[in-house]
Amino acid sequence: MTGAGLVDIGANLTNRAFARDLDAVIEGALAAGVRRMIVTGTSLAHSEAALELCARWPGVLWATAGIHPHHASECDAAALRALAGLLAEPAVVAVGECGLDFNRNYSPPAVQEAAFVAQLGLARDCGKPLFLHERDAHARQLALLDAEAAGLPGVAHCFTGDIAQMRAYAARGLHLGVTGWVCDERRGEALRGAVAGIPDDRLLLETDAPWLLPRDLESRPPGARNEPRFLPHVCAAVARLRGAAPEAVAATTTANAERLFGLEKITEER
Repeated sequence: MTGAGLVDIGANLTNRAFARDLDAVIEGALAAGVRRMIVTGTSLAHSEAALELCARWPGVLWATAGIHPHHASECDAAALRALAGLLAEPAVVAVGECGLDFNRNYSPPAVQEAAFVAQLGLARDCGKPLFLHERDAHARQLALLDAEAAGLPGVAHCFTGDIAQMRAYAARGLHLGVTGWVCDERRGEALRGAVAGIPDDRLLLETDAPWLLPRDLESRPPGARNEPRFLPHVCAAVARLRGAAPEAVAATTTANAERLFGLEKITEER
């Protein structure tokens, strides 16, 4: 892919699934036209590791810093101070992954909410966008966003909801991150119905690697490990649902990512 290529706004490259061959994974993504990747920080340790990766791949990798609701019990005063320090780094472009997950409740809901509100405060302080997680907690998440973060930019990461949920996020000025979930005929029907209606200036693409490998890939990798190099497949699926050319979706989502996360523009071939 020429020009600015694609941006994978959410890849868990600090996950142990990439421990042995991360450099090859990144090179494979670049060869596939995925020119920039944002490494998701899901805990303080993973956020620190994500920033370290950015130093190894400047201009290619960026990072988020936050505490996932599964780890909300770790979000104490010391962790918040450390996150604030990470968010001061230029390579860290968003606050999160933060939000609510009432599906698994690895942390009690009240603890999740306290951690989420604290990270919304960090976002207000640092002026960087939110990188949001939500599962089975849509109404409560919207209520907290309205109360604590009205007007803050951000993205509903790995959005898998329906048209009504999409419109609720878009009405608040938030972006929607679409993954390979849209390629799953078993459980992606609601998302496919919503994708066509996402406003052009709110659409983003991501893999959530190593998870959510597109189910309709012709050749599946060993262990079904997802990688950023499969983002063009997601882009093509989204383009079909929107009645657009993949190149147009790539250009739109890249421009959106550059604007939301403050990424430098790339106009030349690497």
